Amino acid sequence: MTGLPVLIEHVTTEWLSLALGFSVASFEAQPVGTGQIGTCYRLTLRGAGQPRRVVAKLPAIDPATRELLTGSYLAEVRFYRDLARTVAVRAPTCHHVDSAANGDFVLLLEDLAPCLPGDQLVGCSVRQACDAVVNLAGLHGPRWCDPTLLEVDGLKVNGPEDAAMMAEFYGPATDIFLDRVGRLLAGEDRETLRAIPPVIERWELSRVDRFALVHGDYRVDNLLFPPGGGDGVLAVDWQTLSLALPARDLAYFVSTSLEPPVRRAYERDLVAAYHQALGPDVTARFSFAQCWDDYRFAMLQGPLISVFGLAFGKRSDRGDRMFAVMASRACAAIRDLGSLDCVS
Repeated sequence: MTGLPVLIEHVTTEWLSLALGFSVASFEAQPVGTGQIGTCYRLTLRGAGQPRRVVAKLPAIDPATRELLTGSYLAEVRFYRDLARTVAVRAPTCHHVDSAANGDFVLLLEDLAPCLPGDQLVGCSVRQACDAVVNLAGLHGPRWCDPTLLEVDGLKVNGPEDAAMMAEFYGPATDIFLDRVGRLLAGEDRETLRAIPPVIERWELSRVDRFALVHGDYRVDNLLFPPGGGDGVLAVDWQTLSLALPARDLAYFVSTSLEPPVRRAYERDLVAAYHQALGPDVTARFSFAQCWDDYRFAMLQGPLISVFGLAFGKRSDRGDRMFAVMASRACAAIRDLGSLDCVS
């Protein structure tokens, strides 16, 4: 399809009709979200077919921002176009996807209202956490260590050059993080954060033989929860999709979603639920003991994402508080589990 609409003003009834496969007579667009990485609109459609509502996801309005985020945009396109049907994770149904080499894209996604987005500052309940980790296993299990993933354009397991670049930037990013929000952290959390840069390169290069599709930012803010507290959580925002140690997603979610006392009480049960949900084909060759050890090892993912997110992302008061809370929860888990001792 030509004439890719990258702004809501470019979306027409003619384009929607072609994209959705039925005649759209008219539509109304209502903005959804803050538009920091891209722009989203709820479209209410009038026409001769279904669906009656979709969410249109488009690039950022600013051309410079669009250029900067090309890789992220194409990662999400890759998930919905090529990979979503090959895994079992719950995510919005994609009604249409299109993209260009320069990163311009458009997604028409299932409108999941009345599901509610999570709040990272609040976290989630243990029941919601269990539902979320079982859903996460639906992403990891079906293509666990699948060598054909290495043939997908844009997907690769990090190598020495990637790890060296990570090490180069992570130390200065940690300094920025502590300068901006260190006052919001306990002294022991600041010490834990300072202990990570010296080992981050070794951490990046460890356990690379065990990989799967990973969301990369699987946390409460990027999940939609059914109203009433029931099961059926869905994952959104797939711009950070990559190949990596699966437990990175698991450790990141559990450590940043639950307050430390709650995590301590339930994390083994949560890891067990995730492990079982991976399915017999995986668990036959990946024991619970290995899963638990990977979980402990992968805890550095929480500070990693928090530090880079605050140091290089668009700042806000909520963002500062959110990343500080995430880092604090994750640092507590690192100390509780001896995660730094796992890095060899």
